[in-house]
Amino acid sequence: MAELADASGSGSGGRKAVRVQIPPSAPIKYFKGGWMKKLTHLDKEGRAKMVDISEKPITRREAFAKGSVYMKPETLELIQDKKIPKGDVFSVSRVAGIMAAKKTSELIPMCHPLNITSVDIDLKLDSKNNKVDIEARIKIVGQTGVEMEALTAVAVAALTIYDMCKAVDKEMIISDIMLMEKRGGRSGEFKRKI
Repeated sequence: MAELADASGSGSGGRKAVRVQIPPSAPIKYFKGGWMKKLTHLDKEGRAKMVDISEKPITRREAFAKGSVYMKPETLELIQDKKIPKGDVFSVSRVAGIMAAKKTSELIPMCHPLNITSVDIDLKLDSKNNKVDIEARIKIVGQTGVEMEALTAVAVAALTIYDMCKAVDKEMIISDIMLMEKRGGRSGEFKRKI
C-alpha cells in the first residue's frame, strides 16, 4: 500500500498529519501537486473534455436507478385519489422522466447524445412510509452506458412530483436517488448491495 501524508497538517497548530492508504490496484496519477484517481473526463492538464467513444464497440447496455419523494400522508392520499389540482401526478411525472432521459446530454455537459431504445418509468405509492418510489430502466444498443440517463429520469420525475404537489405540501423531500444496476460495456455489470 502506498501512503500519502497531508503535509499541511503536520506541525501546524498541534494538528497531526493525515495519512491516506492507497491500494496498489487503484489507478492513481500524480497531478499538479496532488494525487487523484484517473478521471476520463480530464485531459493531461486537468481540463474538461468529452471522452472519445468512437473506437468503442456497439453493445447492448442497460441501467436501473431509483429514488423517492417523501411527503405528508394527506398529500399521498391526494395523489392516490387523483385530486391534485395540477392533474394526474403519475402520468405527468412518468412523461417528464422519459423526456429527461432523452435530454440528458443537454443537461449534463460531458454526456454523449444517445439514441435510447427503451425508457421505463415506474412510480409506486408507499403509504406505510409516506413516499412515492420512482424507478427508471433505460436500454440502448450503443457505445456508451445509460447510467446518467437513468439517474436523470428519476431526478426529473421526482422534481415533477414536487412541482405538481407543492401547492399542498412544500415540505416534501426528494431523497435516495441512486444507480441500482448497470449492464454492458467494458466495465461489465454493477449491482448495488443493499
